[in-house]
Amino acid sequence: LTISPEELKPAVQSAPGWKLFGKVPPRENLQKDSKIIQQEYEARTGRMCKPPLQSSRRKNIEFEPLSTTALILEDRPSNLPAKSIEEALRHRQEYDEMVAEAKKREIKEAHKRKKIMKERFKQEENIASAMVIWINEILPNWEGMRSTRRVRELWWQGLPPSVRGKVWSLAVGNELNITPELYEIFLSRAKERWKSFSETSSENDIEDAGASAADREASLELIKLDISRTFPSLYIFQKGGPYHDLLHSVLGAYTCYRPDVGYVQGMSFIAAVLILNLEEADAFIAFANLLNKPCQLAFFRVDHSMMLKYFAAFEVFFEENLPKLFLHFKSYNLTPDIYLIDWIFTLYSKSLPLDLACRVWDVFCRDGEEFLFRTGLGILRLYEDILLQMDFIHIAQFLTKLPEDITSEKLFSCIAAIQMQNSNKKWAQVSGCVSQNKLM
Repeated sequence: LTISPEELKPAVQSAPGWKLFGKVPPRENLQKDSKIIQQEYEARTGRMCKPPLQSSRRKNIEFEPLSTTALILEDRPSNLPAKSIEEALRHRQEYDEMVAEAKKREIKEAHKRKKIMKERFKQEENIASAMVIWINEILPNWEGMRSTRRVRELWWQGLPPSVRGKVWSLAVGNELNITPELYEIFLSRAKERWKSFSETSSENDIEDAGASAADREASLELIKLDISRTFPSLYIFQKGGPYHDLLHSVLGAYTCYRPDVGYVQGMSFIAAVLILNLEEADAFIAFANLLNKPCQLAFFRVDHSMMLKYFAAFEVFFEENLPKLFLHFKSYNLTPDIYLIDWIFTLYSKSLPLDLACRVWDVFCRDGEEFLFRTGLGILRLYEDILLQMDFIHIAQFLTKLPEDITSEKLFSCIAAIQMQNSNKKWAQVSGCVSQNKLM
């Protein structure tokens, strides 16, 4: 029995793939994958999974043929003793078994690929039919249809990418009455400040300008740094990318529009998602109005009292929906701020795959801040069994770097199972009175 040389070569790590607009950069110095975190914890605590039983001697083979062409049955070279009849028959039988197993695997993989393609085709059909409904029926009659049961159910299933930006803009609204012309004014002001800052960069000038120059320098540097770390795998927001200057403009204009808030780390992810779905001025309008919502304003202005109120309200529903995990977190004194801050600051766009984060945004634009915390509870529910086996450090690491294979179907099924009602009180009532009951 002879194996072709190709089968004996070690598996070569696949080259970086391609996502959307650019090549995926090699991962260096990234946080540990959630699966590695779980495996390390199991190894340390001795909670190792039992290895699968090996049913036969042939199952112990160290390689798995990818194709029947990789298996070649040959006689021994002429300089070696010939096989006996019994040995030749045994090798022939083993060879036939290996070929049969390889064919079974090939057929199984083919069926799997066919199923995936079928599901993808069905999903594309659903998106196309939903797009027609949104364009022809819902958007022309927005005010009258947005709150109907039919539209809300269609909304929950995810917005078609072609109408996503438009629906987000309508749902978020424009209470600030920002116009494209106003955006251009603040963008011009931001560009003047960038130019002025670059021309007056000497130490004496900065000292004369006082604290404002120092703040401006810190803000400019933070924006520059954050943009380079915004969806790095897409290669479109980094320097030289097609959306780098656009993202820089929207963030710079906002710092001039809201100097009381300024730029806060994490804003770049929110602006980037909006830029991917809206035109420049519309993205700025949605960005400014979104950050003006009570929850976002509380977090980005680092209003500790308001943030504590939200955390306390979250824990009320955490205990109500996931009592076992709630007690487990309490035993390690693991508070919501450890994982919620990053989720809320970036509206899950950093923690979840981009397409899944957009689905979360869809319903967030429909339901408001309540859905952000409901999503958090949905994530905890989805990984409850894993989290119950972990200690403080591993839980914190796991929730910071969620598994990449998380699917929208599983997550939204868990979110749907979360009940945002406690003692006949809904989220708005609990979050409104929790500060008086728990924080005073």
